[in-house]
Amino acid sequence: MIKLKKGLGRGLSSLIGETKSINKSNTVEISKIVKNRFQPRKIFDENKLNELTNSIKESGVLQPIIVRKYNKDNDKYEIIAGERRFLAAQKAGLEEVPVVVTNVDDLKSLEFAIIENVQRDDLNPLEEAQSYQRLIDEFYYDHEKVSKFIGKSRSYITNSLRLLSLPKIVLNLIEQRKITAGHAKILVGLDNAEFITEKIIKKKLSVRQTENLVKIFKKKKYSQKTRDVNVKSLEDSLIDKIGLKVIINNKKDNKGSIKIEYKDLDQLNKIIEVIKSYY
Repeated sequence: MIKLKKGLGRGLSSLIGETKSINKSNTVEISKIVKNRFQPRKIFDENKLNELTNSIKESGVLQPIIVRKYNKDNDKYEIIAGERRFLAAQKAGLEEVPVVVTNVDDLKSLEFAIIENVQRDDLNPLEEAQSYQRLIDEFYYDHEKVSKFIGKSRSYITNSLRLLSLPKIVLNLIEQRKITAGHAKILVGLDNAEFITEKIIKKKLSVRQTENLVKIFKKKKYSQKTRDVNVKSLEDSLIDKIGLKVIINNKKDNKGSIKIEYKDLDQLNKIIEVIKSYY
């Protein structure tokens, strides 16, 4: 029996309990280790993984992998913390790795995975938000409890979770790190989030430039709403009369245009007949 050392990453020791005794196994065959099903990180940086692989080839795995007994096969172990070390050890061709075996439930397993990744900045913004949402959905955390657990403000947690409301296409680009968390936060709640995202990538816009672009669209949208208030009833009246979509563009000097949309020749002939009947 040994005590968990602090070197496993800030927050990990406090989760298990600094004075809590856990079982130790010097080494375990890699073939008997399975990945953590609660692992929030889906994408591992290939360059960093290769660097760690080379280090392991030279010096071995210096920090044990934290595992627990695998509930589907008692002869195997499930990773709780240290999946990147496990993957690098596999790439390095190791047959065995040092482990520390502990007895924790699913909640603690998820908490370990989140702490290890979030506090080492290993998660992309989407993975981070999804891990917080999992605590809420599966273990009945609220924003305040997540905030205290992670050690970040409640507003940080709330803003992180809001990213999950973005369109799937945008979420995929966040996951691929094509846009940053700063960009993503600006996109939340926008009707044209996908369009703005395309501009960010195509024009390589900074967060500040993206903010300015969004302000322009919001200003334009506000202007359109103001116009609608003044002419909406007139547009509706014309639509009722001719049965076709009508858009009135009235400028500040009361000059403008009327746009009538038609979908086929019959509708065009109807417009012409209506005009001819009055003029």
